Amino acid sequence: MNIAKIVSSNSHVEYIARVVDSLDAANPPKADDYGFGTFVSVGSPDGGGIVGVVFNSMLVNPEYSGYGPRLSPKPELGSFSPDFLNEQGCLLAILLLGRFAGEGEPAQGIPSPVIPAGTDVTSIPERDFLAFHTDTDGSLKLNYYSQVLLHTGSFAIPLLEKIIGMLTSTESCSDKDAGRLGVLRRSLVWQRNVGQMRL
Repeated sequence: MNIAKIVSSNSHVEYIARVVDSLDAANPPKADDYGFGTFVSVGSPDGGGIVGVVFNSMLVNPEYSGYGPRLSPKPELGSFSPDFLNEQGCLLAILLLGRFAGEGEPAQGIPSPVIPAGTDVTSIPERDFLAFHTDTDGSLKLNYYSQVLLHTGSFAIPLLEKIIGMLTSTESCSDKDAGRLGVLRRSLVWQRNVGQMRL
């Protein structure tokens, strides 16, 4: 499902996308389709390609600061100025985590391509989510752990906790992997608690 289009970037790995709305598509995505921790594919409508995760959202509402009088009631603006209704929207901050290189081989880390504005952002199926986190020996991997800590600020620990929860809840998660993820989750809880004590 196409959920957004890239509009700008803050760095080589952090991109901003605008959520597709009713003027862009007949069936625009619902809020649950692009929530916090949603894994997405950037630039590949069939899944795969460059993989990212939604870690922040921002509402755009120019009407909030428009204190001048209106010449027409809001229902009539759809007929006289349809683009006016499209000024409100939602922006997503997406952190790139890696890509499917070659013949679908997942590679976690910083992807080398620069993504142009207007590139589609699509949700990825569960099979691609699992494949992206599975090593060649079948065990789970989180090589982008430090990347998330470095680039997502105060969202880092909640985001990693959500990803760990998603991985733990899959049927393919072995007892060994569940134990490793449990240790990582306890470490994150400790970091969060220590951080709150310092405030």
